[in-house]
Amino acid sequence: MSRIAVIGGTGYAGRHIVAEAAQRGHTVLVVARKAVSDRVEHAMYLEGSILDVPTLVTEMQGVEVVIVAVAARGDMAGMLRPAVAELAAELPPEVRLGVIGGAGGSRVSPDGPRLVHTPEFAEEYKPEALEALAILEDLETGAERDWFYVHPAGGFGPWNPGERTGSYRDGGPVLVVDPDGESMISGADLAVAVVDEIE
Repeated sequence: MSRIAVIGGTGYAGRHIVAEAAQRGHTVLVVARKAVSDRVEHAMYLEGSILDVPTLVTEMQGVEVVIVAVAARGDMAGMLRPAVAELAAELPPEVRLGVIGGAGGSRVSPDGPRLVHTPEFAEEYKPEALEALAILEDLETGAERDWFYVHPAGGFGPWNPGERTGSYRDGGPVLVVDPDGESMISGADLAVAVVDEIE
């Protein structure tokens, strides 16, 4: 079993990853900016922020995988990219790094543009999507460690919770859609995919 830290582990994606990993018997450390009363059984909780990388690295000693499940929106807009770069540079080299991005960084086809660069992509979500994409590009060009990055489906979020089916499709860099052109995954099934990747 792995020792996993989930930064942003009380948010939508993060709490599902925490629950799935704990249910499978992994040791899970939840990092959140505020204490919460609704906790996942068998997970440990730590108040902390990705904006304070030196303290986090010290407090996460012994973990084997760190997942960043923080969105580049609200007060994190413009702050997440440099924080993830600092984290990637400061974690011990044997620690695997995972980042949960957004659907906007997915390609529409293997050689096609990224979703965020298409005319249909909503303007209001572009800043968040572009920062998430920049984090991926930073990892691709500079991270000297084992890392992975997950683009959720287009219809991923608390407004579309769905249920756990235990299955998912991996499109690599391409957005996965069904025969009707819909792109959906529940929080629980995204967590299955992430924990499968860790294992």
